Amino acid sequence: QVQLVESGGGLVQAGGSLRLSCAASGSIFSINDMAWYRQAPGKQRDLVATITSMSSTNYADSVKGRFTISRDNAKNTVYLQMDSLKPEDTAVYYCNAPRVVLTSRSVVNSWGQGTQVTVSS
Repeated sequence: QVQLVESGGGLVQAGGSLRLSCAASGSIFSINDMAWYRQAPGKQRDLVATITSMSSTNYADSVKGRFTISRDNAKNTVYLQMDSLKPEDTAVYYCNAPRVVLTSRSVVNSWGQGTQVTVSS
């Protein structure tokens, strides 16, 4: 019904930048909030940033001032610009749309498959 596909992960040196993208496709009527999470090996999945349909944003304290979340509603796509990356940012990054309204008017919580970000020191 809904697919979220992330891209843009990879290996970068500390201090570098990456830009993640997450494109939603399927029988979508509307998407409300969207978010990025991350999960490091052996750790729980943590919220990184959220953005509302009106582009109001919130960030985890650990990424404030370094990461920027944005979205293109026409493309059903959310982005995460990550600057000044640190080794502790290494994780699998997941895109989430907790409330996707389908054309059938059903509502689903959708997750992407994740993209690996590795920051070397």
